[in-house]
Amino acid sequence: MRSHHVSDDAELAVIYGRRRLGKTALVKQSLNQYDDAVVYQAKQKTSALQLQQFVDAAADSYPGVTRIREDWEEILGYLAEQDAIIVLDEFPYLVEQDGSLPSVLQAMFDHELEESAATFVLVGSSISMMEEAALLGNSPLYGRSSLKLDIRQLPFEAAMEFFDGAYTPDEQVLTWGVFGGVPYYLEEVSPEATLGENIQQTILSRHGTLHNEPDYVLRMELTEPTRYFSIIEAIASGSTSRNEIAGTTGIDYNQLSKYLNRLSRLRLVDQHVPVTEQKERSKRSRYRIRDPFFRFWFHFVYGTGEQYDELGADGYDVLIQPELADFVSHSFEELCCSALRSLYPEYTITQTGQWWYGEHEVDVVGLTAGDTLIVGECKFQQAPLGYDALSKLERHVEELRWTPDDGGSRVETYALFSRSGFKQSVVEAASERERLRLFTVDDVVTALGI
Repeated sequence: MRSHHVSDDAELAVIYGRRRLGKTALVKQSLNQYDDAVVYQAKQKTSALQLQQFVDAAADSYPGVTRIREDWEEILGYLAEQDAIIVLDEFPYLVEQDGSLPSVLQAMFDHELEESAATFVLVGSSISMMEEAALLGNSPLYGRSSLKLDIRQLPFEAAMEFFDGAYTPDEQVLTWGVFGGVPYYLEEVSPEATLGENIQQTILSRHGTLHNEPDYVLRMELTEPTRYFSIIEAIASGSTSRNEIAGTTGIDYNQLSKYLNRLSRLRLVDQHVPVTEQKERSKRSRYRIRDPFFRFWFHFVYGTGEQYDELGADGYDVLIQPELADFVSHSFEELCCSALRSLYPEYTITQTGQWWYGEHEVDVVGLTAGDTLIVGECKFQQAPLGYDALSKLERHVEELRWTPDDGGSRVETYALFSRSGFKQSVVEAASERERLRLFTVDDVVTALGI
């Protein structure tokens, strides 16, 4: 981003992503060498008040702006003549009050900025409004931006840097399964406290900083949140197919698409298909909540009323801890898939994911460019993994339809992932079978850090 600030040409940067991901902090970090940048964070106020407050912010570095007629085109044009860096944070709030603003910027970039070295940075949390203003093909600013940053959650290894080695691999997986990769959520986790203490203090307590976080995010992003809440709650409770979601929520099957598509655009929900199939053609798709923290909140907190208040400090021990390992197993499977390329560097793995068909399911699948099919079973439980897990995996793999690109026969390689080690029968099997490997949580976390 800094290269745009020193460019000799006028530049437009568009930075977007859902709330709490650190977009503003990222922009401010890029400006730490520029004392004269104009940074304005819009709020839900009238257009006149927004413009007045923007002028006040700009006047600190460019006092001459106070002599310009208070009109967006005039004010921004003046700052462009000064080659200013102009950050319009929460740009959708400005567009809500003055829908002409994207067209004003379009006209400036098309006709007025040939001699300017100004940089405009548009930042927004409302993905749909940022798309309508700057990203989609029919938006006024489409094609004008020289930089588009789609800010997403941190990957596991980056998220764990927040704790500076304070957590064991097992604790890291559990923490990831609850708080995910959103910087704002991770900052609320104290490495000096246990996971249970963090959950109790930040989420379960009525006064916790994250107690109503998903409610806040959804109400800020959605005009009719009730139906979206119902859909996410249904998915969190295990209704993952479109038919199941429609049946659970009472929303007409044909109307469901627009709600699911909107949740997908917000990157809160996604359509998940077997790794061997294409999303557009699959008839076996499932919907899942992408954000671990939203998944946790809708599973354990949403709709519980006064229950946690009544239990007080015992809330975590009574209602969360007995179910937590099973709940986090979903995240553990995803981490195992992510680690697969590092764990099997000898293969060119083209795709990773899960596979299912009817009653058959495989937790980890790696498709390779050669003839090898990597398949795995994950257990995030207190007991060591037994031989029955391997037998079940072998039965399910028999139904998995995949052939190498050259049409030849496939070779199956098996992986078992366990939180609590392996029974002796499994260890002996791995010592006798070249194509069976055993991986612990430590192995997975180490592989993700490579």
